[in-house]
Amino acid sequence: AWNPAVGFFHSASRSTRFVELDVHIENLRHQATTWPMPSPVKAYANATVTRLPKPSMRGSFPQVLSSRRTWRRFGRAPVELQTFSTLLHLTAGVQSWITARGEGKVALKTSPSGGARHPIEVYVLARRVRSLRPGIYHYAPDRHVLERIPGSAKPPAFDEILPTQSWYRGAAALVLFTAVFERTRWRYRSPRAYRAVLLEAGHVCQTFCLTATWLGLAPFCSMA
Repeated sequence: AWNPAVGFFHSASRSTRFVELDVHIENLRHQATTWPMPSPVKAYANATVTRLPKPSMRGSFPQVLSSRRTWRRFGRAPVELQTFSTLLHLTAGVQSWITARGEGKVALKTSPSGGARHPIEVYVLARRVRSLRPGIYHYAPDRHVLERIPGSAKPPAFDEILPTQSWYRGAAALVLFTAVFERTRWRYRSPRAYRAVLLEAGHVCQTFCLTATWLGLAPFCSMA
């Protein structure tokens, strides 16, 4: 029902050619000579300005927000399973269930989702998580368990999955987000709902990064 609009965009934008970082920086430097980088902030000339009070930075939440970064260096020690368990549960676990009129039982999680469809699924490529065998796992959010994917005893090198992103080689685990589009499409017939799925991937990713920061881990995110 979402085609042709969604099918075209999804297929046309799913692949790209990756170049090395040094080459990309040189290309940007050359581009900037004829197309300057847009301003990172926006302002309206001659607008009436209201001064705001100094923001309150008390408590742990502002510290977590201000500490969040996309890390590219990682420790050699394995991640504790208890810590990783908390990360997965607060990122993607089902927190409770409610009954939606005309739909039945739907899940509530820590990130917003249009119609509580929650199309995002989480997979884990574990390399150095204490008490967890290296391999590929699916996180079951309703049971809070990791389901080991058969034949995944040796997960692929991160370089194969994240081309030109060599700085992630040392990460203890890679968490992948995929989408079950049928969940969202069942409720929303308009192709506009495809935007919601992409938006929700961003919601879950930010929840992941903030939770990992709170737990003292070094999270990163990449679309490569």
